[in-house]
Amino acid sequence: MDSVDYLKPPTTHRESRVNHRSLSAAALVATAALLLTACGGSGNDKSKDTHKIAGADQSTVKPSSPSSRPTDSQSRPKITLPSDVKNVFANWKTGDPAKDSVLADVAYRINATDEAITAGTPDAPPLPFYYQGDALLGAADWIQGYKKDGLSITGTTRYYNAQVQMSGMKSATVIYCSDESKAFDKVRSTGKPKVTPVTDDAYVLYNSRLEKNKKGVWQTVKLASKRGQKTCM
Repeated sequence: MDSVDYLKPPTTHRESRVNHRSLSAAALVATAALLLTACGGSGNDKSKDTHKIAGADQSTVKPSSPSSRPTDSQSRPKITLPSDVKNVFANWKTGDPAKDSVLADVAYRINATDEAITAGTPDAPPLPFYYQGDALLGAADWIQGYKKDGLSITGTTRYYNAQVQMSGMKSATVIYCSDESKAFDKVRSTGKPKVTPVTDDAYVLYNSRLEKNKKGVWQTVKLASKRGQKTCM
């Protein structure tokens, strides 16, 4: 595995812009080493469509599926994304109820973050519902940065190759990839996307740690990322 500095903040948009300094690089690399073989899939897989990821099908999972909810979904904050923002969660189920509950709340957290960016609300109620600790502070700061810069987001982001490692009943590590080749920053005042050429940086590896709270919600407490990770291409 290539040496990865997970503590260096990426320079481009979306979730990986946050610098989550509190999670040690050594711990991240060690965890990633255990799971990246499964996350990367076969190195010989190739896609005929440059916007499709080898090893990830085109199915979409709705994170609000009752079968994957640890608690009554009606007690959760409502999340609504604008019509021009779409998150696709490919193969986002493992068949293990415990792991699928974790993945469902990861998907909720991603949608909650994007909703807050588009609305320009770093203090949106869903954020402390799905984040806690350093991860919550980092997310709020990152969303505030979008607001300050007069930016929002637009387009489709695909999340795929999720791997869950449980540690007891109340702690889990989740590694997953994203394809941002069809997602862009958007100038809020004009509504125009800042379309940029697709490079390796459009493919991001995420490493997150989650803890289950008393309400049964899996909250992200640590989050780090690496752009241009070969295992996600």
